[in-house]
Amino acid sequence: MVKLYDVMIVGGGVIGCSIAYQLSKRGKKVLLIERNQLAGKASKAAAGMLGVQTELHGGSPLYHLAMASRNMYSTLAEELKEISGMAIEYVENGMIKLAKTEEEAKDLLEVASIAAKEEQVEWLSPGSLSIYEPHLSKVVAGGLYIPKDGNVSALKLTQALGLAASRLGAEIKEFTDVYDFIIEGSRITGIQTTIGPFYADETIVAGGAWSQSLLKQLNMTFDTYPVKGECFSVKVSRKVVERTIFTDDCYIVPKIGGRLLIGATEKPHTFDETISVDGLLNLMQLATSILPDLAYAEWEKAWAGIRPQTYQGFPFMGRSEEWDGLSIATGHYRNGILLAPITGVMMADVIEGKDTHSINEYERS
Repeated sequence: MVKLYDVMIVGGGVIGCSIAYQLSKRGKKVLLIERNQLAGKASKAAAGMLGVQTELHGGSPLYHLAMASRNMYSTLAEELKEISGMAIEYVENGMIKLAKTEEEAKDLLEVASIAAKEEQVEWLSPGSLSIYEPHLSKVVAGGLYIPKDGNVSALKLTQALGLAASRLGAEIKEFTDVYDFIIEGSRITGIQTTIGPFYADETIVAGGAWSQSLLKQLNMTFDTYPVKGECFSVKVSRKVVERTIFTDDCYIVPKIGGRLLIGATEKPHTFDETISVDGLLNLMQLATSILPDLAYAEWEKAWAGIRPQTYQGFPFMGRSEEWDGLSIATGHYRNGILLAPITGVMMADVIEGKDTHSINEYERS
């Protein structure tokens, strides 16, 4: 007897797991399929920053989506702890976006002027900055302080979302490759996998940078490309930074246990996850120029992740225009962790047929 699901989700990263969790909360019969293991790729590699102001500007509708998503984290952390028993290491430690030059300071002051009032964004002069973060380099032109930003463990977040979805009734199949779709007329009715076919009323592709390769089976041209990011982590015996420090070239994210995550390089159009010496050397030079005490930290490890970017610069979250029963959620690039909660809710709304006019309107702005 063929088993029929309400929704199948292809991709067990943070986006796929968030969608599975939200749909399971609403009583849907969900199947989540992942070719490796949950959080095995970009979601494991991410630093877990929740930085609304890092790349987004107040004039973009995506900015307000990002702000709404970040503000969901406090409640989400409690929900996931209750359902899955896992702590996602959510902290609201704030973020400082540094200006290394007077020109960068001018640009950040403009960002501060259009930031939402509830964000309580504050410009810090070099003197004020040294009070907030005394170990930072003194050769800076100031910084933008965003008190409401924070960070989570990207790995634990993804695992907790998957486990919570499972405990709410979702089925999860890891180490299962999806290689084609099952089609009836103009409708997607199922998927072909290495362990056999599965059928559902709705299918969502949320495979990150690998979504494109699967959608090619439908002759769909989807304008995304992979971007490799290399990172490393160190341990410090004393606290050298309290808040996340962000520049256009480098970020430093403090974690529990005296760990600091430093990233990330950007190497587009490659799925090669090997770590290059030149990439790490450049990151080390950038990081120590910001926080000189890093030179004395204990080395921990290095890694790389492949992030999905779109040529428009915005993620896609919505129904396919070509195929009935097919939806897509990908292209979140460096904001997958930040946008995961709102993406889960919005895609669940799509499946339930609720008003979704705001999902992709930012692509036309």
